[in-house]
Amino acid sequence: MDEHQPETLRAVEHELTALLRRGRSLSWEIAKEVHPDLDPNAYGLLLWLRRCDSIRLTDLAARLGVGKGTLSRQINALEALGLVRREPDPDDRRAAPLRLTDEGRRRFDAARSSRLAEFRRILERWAPQDVAHFARLLHQFNDALD
Repeated sequence: MDEHQPETLRAVEHELTALLRRGRSLSWEIAKEVHPDLDPNAYGLLLWLRRCDSIRLTDLAARLGVGKGTLSRQINALEALGLVRREPDPDDRRAAPLRLTDEGRRRFDAARSSRLAEFRRILERWAPQDVAHFARLLHQFNDALD
């Protein structure tokens, strides 16, 4: 870390702060597209559920680094909106894997499609290799956070 200049690290901090601020704003917008009563913080949960198809609450909590109680409350809210359901696990009666409902999947996919269209619009002037490099660097940064 010593080889990184303080001004470069400050620039990284500044750009990440701007990105996170814009990301929160976008999450508010996209959450309302999924469902008018959806908590904006829940979009990330829906993204994980869409990616995993089915996952146990304890496994999802571990992946997200949140407590089971907090996650359970968020999942209950998603269930109440008809976006998520718990299914009995035939191998473990105590477990109830989570998955998106058909309506949840439909609403999520529609909202995600508009989000990806916005990314496409923003990145359309970038060279394809720059977009791929940007994606790799973001992945590398996120991996380092885990």
